[in-house]
Amino acid sequence: MATIKPDELPEFMSVLNSANLKVITRALMEFQLHTITRSNEAAKACWEELDLDKGLWVIPADRMKMNREHIIPLSPYVISIIKIMEQFKQPYSEYVFPSHINPRKHINTETVNKALRRIGYQNRLVAHGFRALASTTLNEQGFDSDVIESALAHVDKNAVRKAYNRAEYLEHRTKLMNWWSEHIEKT
Repeated sequence: MATIKPDELPEFMSVLNSANLKVITRALMEFQLHTITRSNEAAKACWEELDLDKGLWVIPADRMKMNREHIIPLSPYVISIIKIMEQFKQPYSEYVFPSHINPRKHINTETVNKALRRIGYQNRLVAHGFRALASTTLNEQGFDSDVIESALAHVDKNAVRKAYNRAEYLEHRTKLMNWWSEHIEKT
């Protein structure tokens, strides 16, 4: 999967900030980058999954690749993105990122990839590459690899370890997600 190097993040953010994109498209891109989620998970985010008071997004198991519920701590910056999206909230739409064609449906799961191509990142970066960028950066910063893998919603491939280690590392992931958002925003 095409991704950029961690030292290319400031250039990407500069390009993104000056790009001529719809507000919803830009918000989705930033939301996906900050939450380290897959395109499918981000595009289909529902209002009922969000608890802004607790600062959590709970993605149900049936929407996750590994068919396990995934809890994502929301950084203050992600909450600000969600508050922007509240301006577009319609009583008949369950989706945080509604389709501009049919607001009763979610935005296209390929929206971020299409936007990345439009802003000049064709063959350099894909939406899933946000996850590789985050993983690389967080590993280089010395974050615990179990916490990073948990943030990515990866399942341990070691069957014995998987059977015994059911830790969600929520407190540690909250610190990791806040650091990641601050890192993105200071670039």
